[in-house]
Amino acid sequence: MTSSPLSPHTDQPANASHPARTAEGSHQARTADGSHPTPPVDASNPAHPAHLVHTAAALRDLPRSTGVRAVVMTMGALHEGHATLIRAARRRAGPEGQVVVTVFVNPLQFGAGEDLDRYPRTLDADIELAAAAGADVVFAPSVDEVYPGGEPQIRIAAGPMGTLLEGASRPGHFDGVLTVVAKLLHLTAPDLALYGQKDAQQLAVITRMAADLNFPVEIVGVPTVREDDGLALSSRNRYLSGPERCTALALSAALFAARDRLAAEEALRARAASVGHHPAPDRAAALAALGEDRAAADAHAVAYAAAGALHGPAVARAAARAVLDDAARLDPPLTLDYLALVDPSDFTEVPDAYEGEAILAVAAKVGSTRLIDNIRLVFGAGRPEATAAHQGGATTDAADAANTGDAGEAAVDTATSAAAAPSPSAPSVTSTPPATPPTTPQGPLGAPR
Repeated sequence: MTSSPLSPHTDQPANASHPARTAEGSHQARTADGSHPTPPVDASNPAHPAHLVHTAAALRDLPRSTGVRAVVMTMGALHEGHATLIRAARRRAGPEGQVVVTVFVNPLQFGAGEDLDRYPRTLDADIELAAAAGADVVFAPSVDEVYPGGEPQIRIAAGPMGTLLEGASRPGHFDGVLTVVAKLLHLTAPDLALYGQKDAQQLAVITRMAADLNFPVEIVGVPTVREDDGLALSSRNRYLSGPERCTALALSAALFAARDRLAAEEALRARAASVGHHPAPDRAAALAALGEDRAAADAHAVAYAAAGALHGPAVARAAARAVLDDAARLDPPLTLDYLALVDPSDFTEVPDAYEGEAILAVAAKVGSTRLIDNIRLVFGAGRPEATAAHQGGATTDAADAANTGDAGEAAVDTATSAAAAPSPSAPSVTSTPPATPPTTPQGPLGAPR
């Protein structure tokens, strides 16, 4: 899993079972730049010692509470994103429950030439962070403990969904993910298992496996955690140099550009519906009565919005693609692997007429570091023909919740200004999109091209 399992330090005894040190008393591992990540503490759950175990037998020997057991599977090198998962598990398990964090870097999910050997191992710091976030147990097995006979001859196949996007770029990756997840679910026997929405395709295949194979566990998705500049938290971020990190911001910038352009389109649609299909002079007068200062420009944009169907998916793809195209010309450049707008149920590309929830996913390399990100979008918001799934309410990630709540009027201003000042449209990721209101393409950091 991208934020799941590898082997712990080899200097740990295979059958060790003892309380982990708390943040105040243990050796603190350092990141690549020499700084130590301070474990975030949940004020409602003060840090307490977490039991560290390395074998399934030691895990079974620990007293199990009568409450809910929640598991968070990680590959170590824990950061605030993992801490958020652990805190969410603590809340779901409650004071009477038990939270188990697994630390295991799974060799089955790394392909040839990937970063298995250099994947960071920071077990001491991981134990501190897990305990501070509310974990009761850290289960850090060796490779031999998880795969006692060597690589397993029988594995779980991810099916068609596992061959798309990440699966196409990393053949066999999701088979390795599902195999280790199934083993860890058997070994930890949780009631709940929590995974981050940042790894959206991983979450989808795990959810599908649990349902299709009748695993007695509830799979819970937890919103993406981002740094202040928008970059999604990842253990691999530590590999980025300063200039590479600046380029990497294009991933989240592309997603946010798509979200904001979609909000502008939806706002125009809503404004067109409120103004009605009056002749142009009457429409301008109606807009003036609403207090618009740029009635003519808004009338032009509303006339466009009222003229035909809204092609939201094509608009979102084009907005994201424009940012990524700019990032490919930076120094160092961003090398795009894929940009895809997919149905969350099966990860197939959605058509331009699609309505409902979709995931806009991106993967790219900056230098030698491969990064992924995604955002959830809803098409058809506020329209009478919106799908039942959309009407029922869609899941959003943390960035959506933080940035879309009060975007309505700002989106109208953006869209109307763009309609009044034509400029070339960005190309679509899959095909030439239908005509859309012209925009000012944005660079990776939001600056006009």
